[in-house]
Amino acid sequence: MSVRPILLWPDPRLTQVCDPFVSGDPALAGLIEDLFDSMYAANGRGLAAPQIGVLRRVFVVDVSWKEATPDPRVFINPRLVQGGDTDICTMEEQCLSIPGVPMPVDRPQSVQLQWETPDWQPKGLSFDGVLARCVQHELDHLNGRVIFDHQPPERRATLEAQYAG
Repeated sequence: MSVRPILLWPDPRLTQVCDPFVSGDPALAGLIEDLFDSMYAANGRGLAAPQIGVLRRVFVVDVSWKEATPDPRVFINPRLVQGGDTDICTMEEQCLSIPGVPMPVDRPQSVQLQWETPDWQPKGLSFDGVLARCVQHELDHLNGRVIFDHQPPERRATLEAQYAG
């Protein structure tokens, strides 16, 4: 389909909670293609619909395409059903909507999600490692959160100043 511009912070659409898709919505297939095209063009590993200005609950990820065989995945109307194990890991994250400002983010090392596939089948899996981190990051976007929201106030102010400057 097409590469769409990625919204940059502080665009207010990045703080909105997204609406779910309804089964059979004809806009979904084209949106999924645009998300993948835009993500790959931006050299990303994940992209959520609100990052291209569509306030709907869908995101795509492909955490291995840069180093190995591509593994594109689509998550429609995802929801966290288990917050993961008690092992919290701090890793540096980057965001296509906040370019050039990596920052540490604490997240569970594993999570369990439920979602719908592009053919509207329910699915649920547990994820760990980089894939768990990526799906949590993209799910945050659907809930109006960005990586700045994971920072303590003083660090956030410093990082936002760095981003703005």
